This record gives sequence, structure tokens and C-alpha cells, in this order.
Amino acid sequence: MIPPIASNFVAGESPAEALEHVETLNDRGVNAILNLLGEHYDERAPADEDAAAYEGLVRDIDESDLDACVSVKPSQIGLDVGEDAFRENVAAIAEVADEHGVFTWIDMEDHETTDATLDAYEALATEYGGGVGVCVQANLKRTEDDLERLADLPGKVRLVKGAYDEPKELAYKDKARVNEAYRDYLEYMFAEFDGGVAVGSHDPEMVSLARDLHEEYGTDYEVQMLMGVRDDAQYELAADGVEVWQYVPYGDKWFSYFYRRAMERKENMLFALRAVLGR
Repeated sequence: MIPPIASNFVAGESPAEALEHVETLNDRGVNAILNLLGEHYDERAPADEDAAAYEGLVRDIDESDLDACVSVKPSQIGLDVGEDAFRENVAAIAEVADEHGVFTWIDMEDHETTDATLDAYEALATEYGGGVGVCVQANLKRTEDDLERLADLPGKVRLVKGAYDEPKELAYKDKARVNEAYRDYLEYMFAEFDGGVAVGSHDPEMVSLARDLHEEYGTDYEVQMLMGVRDDAQYELAADGVEVWQYVPYGDKWFSYFYRRAMERKENMLFALRAVLGR
């Protein structure tokens, strides 16, 4: 059982618990991106098992008639085993998702996975006419070229600042420089993409910039934030007419995810401490 302190960031251990959380989100105008926790499997069996679990989740979403989609990590569904395993599993998930009208996101992990992830995305976005999305990271110096490659594809692209500790020759390390890159890439996406822009940020400045760019270019966009981080802002944006998606993790591998969320930001740790102390 997930303790109350962690349940602010994780929606339970089972698909049923996750979908129950989605229902509460939908009631407040927020959509959900469901992620079964797990990553870096170096054997095929658990990768196949989680891929099958995603296929079951897709069917559950379709039957529930909730506003939700799925997001998968490449290393969870076979990339650490080999690129063939990853391509087979992500293709199987995307096929089932397409059959059931459920969108599929492919998360981005560290820089060593970028090429394989983008290659898989390009093939699937083309095959399924835009029913697939991918994430790119503003801190990586290669992202400008990657966005040019992705601009004419029919899927969606989520822009995040980047959370992995990448080598300095490949990534911007200074926070101000990452923010500068994020702003530049966001403007490029609004100017050059035909919709499908996903603003993956809790930064009020970036969310406000996206609104301004939408007014300037008319490009359709959505804002994506994590469960348990600025939830009130998510509800306020949705009430103000912005399309908002909350990234909702669930599953029995919740502890390491919760620990990362708590350590990432000072306010998250303070929140956790207040919960422990009952204040």
C-alpha cells in the first residue's frame, strides 16, 4: 500500500486506482497521461510483461470513456535489452492504442537513448497519422536539430527542460542557459509546427510564454505537469480554457519515483516533511 505522503505523487499501485484518480481529474477539466512505473530492464521478460500491461491499460481507458492516454519509457519496454525488442514492444502498444483511440507518448530518457527513441517515434507517428508523441529536452544541445527533424511529422512533441545529468559537452548545465534554450525552442515550435505542441513545464514563465505564443501564431498547444506538483495551477489553467494534461504515474515500483520527486525541488521536500509531521 502506498503511504499517504507518496500518494500525492503516485496514483496507486493498480490500473483501477490510477483510473479512479483520472476520473477526479476529468471532473476538474484536466486530462491524464498514465505511466506504469518501471525502467531499465535488462531482460526481455519484464519488458514484455510491462508492454502487455500497457496494452491492457489502453483497453481499460477505452472502456472507461475517460480523457486519458499512456506514456511509456523506452528502457522499460526493451531498449536496454536491444533496439529490436524496444521497437517491437512500442509498435505493439501503439497498434493497440490506435485500435482503441488512445494516444501514446514515448518518454525521453538519457542522451544515449535519443536516436533510438526518435527513430521509433518517426516511424510510428507516420504510420498512425499523429496518434503518437515524443519528448525532447531543452538542455541537450542537439535539440535544435531534432526539432527541425520533427517539425513536419504528424504527431505531438513535448518540450521539457531535462532532468538527466548529461555530459557538459552534450548539454547546457547552467539553469539560465537551459531556460533560454527552452524559450527559443518553444517559439520555434509555435512558429513551425502545425499544432501538436506540448509544454512540459511547471515554470509559470514558460506557461505564460506559451499562452502569448499561441495568441501570436494560433498554434494549438497543451500544458503538461506532474501529479503532485502545482496541482492548483493545473486546475486554474484548465478552468481558464487551457488544455491541461497531468502526468500520472502508478504501479508497485512507486518508492524510487516518489523519492526522486521529493528530492527534486525544495518545496516538494518541505511538503513531504509537513506530511510526516502532520502539519
